Amino acid sequence: MKAEILYIPDCPNSAAAGVALRDALNETGHSDVVIDFHLLTSSDEAAQVPFAGSPTILLDGVDAFPPRAQVTDLACRVYRTDQGPAAVPSANDLIDVIRERSGTAR
Repeated sequence: MKAEILYIPDCPNSAAAGVALRDALNETGHSDVVIDFHLLTSSDEAAQVPFAGSPTILLDGVDAFPPRAQVTDLACRVYRTDQGPAAVPSANDLIDVIRERSGTAR
């Protein structure tokens, strides 16, 4: 599995996204997966990748939480969670996505 976080300069949430993703990868038996952080500094760069706001979490090149539309604006992202809007998804939400995509959903 490939894990990547797309983020913009001064994103206050990219580190927290990395922590949640690392916890989820460890919990699902993917502790060997390296998380790549990819800094986007222009709208042109954002247009070349599946960016949906910062941070965008990609698993095997696909957004873990597919948005309605890709964006090229260098802006923060808001995730919908059971607890309401959040700057990053929870590790539990990421665990569910990883298990679903790897065919190990409970």
